[in-house]
Amino acid sequence: QVQLVESGGGLVQRGGSLRLSCVASGSIASSFKFYDMAWYRQTPGKQRELVADITNGGIPQYSDSVKGRFRISRDNIENAIYLEMYNLKPEDSAVYYCNEKLTRWSWGQGTQVTVSS
Repeated sequence: QVQLVESGGGLVQRGGSLRLSCVASGSIASSFKFYDMAWYRQTPGKQRELVADITNGGIPQYSDSVKGRFRISRDNIENAIYLEMYNLKPEDSAVYYCNEKLTRWSWGQGTQVTVSS
């Protein structure tokens, strides 16, 4: 069983920045480094969407909506991934979740990001 805990969300104004963190614990032990990881976001009434992912080798990919504004990274010692978000827009408001890219782990509670205009 893997537990995922996201943190770092909050309320920011348009153009602001946030850094999200996600820590994996439980049965993942020393195998976290082998997984491709990802950040997802969800707004009420909509499906969860992939925002960014990072391979086990550290290669990032981004959705078109966040490319150039978000940066995903990982720390395999801490079993963590991060999402640095810059130049935030109101449409970035959502609950942000992390998971391994194939979403085979149970979802955490997520962290709320709200961008005011």
